[in-house]
Amino acid sequence: MEKYVAARPDIFFTGRDDSLRSNRMMCQLAGQYAVDLFIGATLQVDGSGHSSTVTKGRLAGFGGAPNMGHDPRGRRHATPAWMDMRPAQANETDTFLARGKKLVVQMVETFQEGGKPTFVNTLDAVDVAKKAGMPLAPIMIYGDDVTHLLTEDGIAYLYKASSLQERQDMIAAVAGVTDIGLYHHPKTTERLRREGLVAFPEDLGIRRTDATRELLAAKNIADLVTWSDGLYQPPAKFRSW
Repeated sequence: MEKYVAARPDIFFTGRDDSLRSNRMMCQLAGQYAVDLFIGATLQVDGSGHSSTVTKGRLAGFGGAPNMGHDPRGRRHATPAWMDMRPAQANETDTFLARGKKLVVQMVETFQEGGKPTFVNTLDAVDVAKKAGMPLAPIMIYGDDVTHLLTEDGIAYLYKASSLQERQDMIAAVAGVTDIGLYHHPKTTERLRREGLVAFPEDLGIRRTDATRELLAAKNIADLVTWSDGLYQPPAKFRSW
């Protein structure tokens, strides 16, 4: 990416020497308070929606996710998306006093490469914390901050959950055939779909067979190289030409 970054100061923060200037502090501050939606992936999710990228044998960092992937209660500016997350109020005064909420979306596949389940009963991060003598498990995003959970099976609108048990039922409904997914009860899942708490592709008018690579803007890595006018040079393992 070095040549592409150097050639596009209109996109990347670059200095006069063409090196990247991240201005990380201001980006994190803007991400925390000014962004309406945070969407990202993770490596493990438990039954309550807590997630982490710290797993056994892999201590991956999670950068700005804990900072941007939560609802900052110091926020005072209103935007349509933020205001839409306000709970229904009994009267006009209460409506003016109600706070909005940042949209925090976790987008994962139920299983990863090698058949590793994304949804687990207990995060590896808990065991890592115990062995390392840490006072807290390295959680990336806490479950009560997640508003939407998206998998190949469907969407769980977690912000609508009325209790921890209902949130857990919603997560199980879209967790596939993982240990967490096997907790789901068909009748409960049908109720969740009927009440609009969970949506499967067919509920949204989407045919699963339509989800093909033809919908992608870039069909392969070579397309990215072409679009960058040859400035992007991908690692050898991503080359197919």
